[in-house]
Amino acid sequence: MSQSVSDGGVLEMARRQLDQAADRLGLDEGARKVLKQPQRVLMVSFPIKMDDGRMEVFTGYRVQHNFARGPSKGGLRYHPLVTLDEVTALSMWMTWKCAVVDIPFGGAKGGVVCNPKELSVGELERLTRRFTSEIGIIIGPEKDIPAPDVYTNPQVMAWIMDTFSMNKGYSIPAVVTGKPIEMGGSHGRLEATGRGCVYTIQDAAARLGMELKGARAVVQGFGNVGQAAAKALAELGVKIIALADSNGGIFAIDGLDLAAVLAHKDQTGSVTGMPGTESMSSSEILELECEILVPSALENQIRGDNAGRIRAKLIAEGANGPTTPEADEILLKKGVTVIPDILANAGGVIVSYFEWVQGIQHFFWTEEEVNAQLRRRMTASFDVVYSTKEREGCDMRTAAYLVALKRVSEAMQLRGLYP
Repeated sequence: MSQSVSDGGVLEMARRQLDQAADRLGLDEGARKVLKQPQRVLMVSFPIKMDDGRMEVFTGYRVQHNFARGPSKGGLRYHPLVTLDEVTALSMWMTWKCAVVDIPFGGAKGGVVCNPKELSVGELERLTRRFTSEIGIIIGPEKDIPAPDVYTNPQVMAWIMDTFSMNKGYSIPAVVTGKPIEMGGSHGRLEATGRGCVYTIQDAAARLGMELKGARAVVQGFGNVGQAAAKALAELGVKIIALADSNGGIFAIDGLDLAAVLAHKDQTGSVTGMPGTESMSSSEILELECEILVPSALENQIRGDNAGRIRAKLIAEGANGPTTPEADEILLKKGVTVIPDILANAGGVIVSYFEWVQGIQHFFWTEEEVNAQLRRRMTASFDVVYSTKEREGCDMRTAAYLVALKRVSEAMQLRGLYP
């Protein structure tokens, strides 16, 4: 079923990471068997009428990994390379992510196999509304709460919320997070993942004795996460020397003007071709000499075949699963500190939790309150993981898994088996 890790087998990678932590924790075989499999998988195929009158059939997935600590939570992505294995692995990572930052959710993930760049707004809306109706039997504020992910956004969440509410007969804002503010979304949600990632960089830099002002950073991926992270780093005086999106990368030894890059991207649809910059591939910028590397694109970007050429001192994983286990071993030997995805990019799910709470209570917070609570929780979680790393003599990823796995397995044991 799964490909090898080197071929992009993210599910096998997720299970190997689980095993490594479970070995250290002494987790029994029964609990491992449960945690290696999702609790529920829904695969749907559904027809959509295209703008030209054709009928097309799309395939979508919603995978719910674990409910031990609460309803499941996780993003929904639209991408041509979505697979069941990928979505299953991502749902597992969501379980650990929610646990490591101590919010009362289990993990879930969803996806539709499509290329949203080739679909009109009307086609995207019809696809979203039909997919929502198909998975509506397993989602809900007390069941499973979707959120934005790759190539989905607040507008997609608005369509999901409206469709779910229409099918129920009354408004249910807490069915999704990452909604527009006008529909019960939370201030600070859009930038939360990138901002939270930078909070962990600040905490790590303080531990490593790294001066952030004047430090060089490379950001791979320039969507919501990459943009927010780059902006937050620049505000701290970090020099962004390279950026990349799905079309390619740009490099400027003296640093990039982010406002100019954003204007260029808005005008052309990509960072590539930015005047005054050197063109590079998305993979080439990973190997540039820098202090901070933020891979915030897709999985399997840092692998056994290129990890030896990584020259960053600190890596903060803005994306899910950008580093393979083989690469982790190489980076550890090189002395590179890696802030793992389940900690580094947990800001999004933390503020999603805040949005869910606000939606249920119908009581909304200011952006200052949201950001202060986000910083508090990210720093507290970083401290727990770092102290576990020091105590256990392991790397940050293993430490984060130890924290998360212990919390999930304890919840499972306390709940017991039914019947």
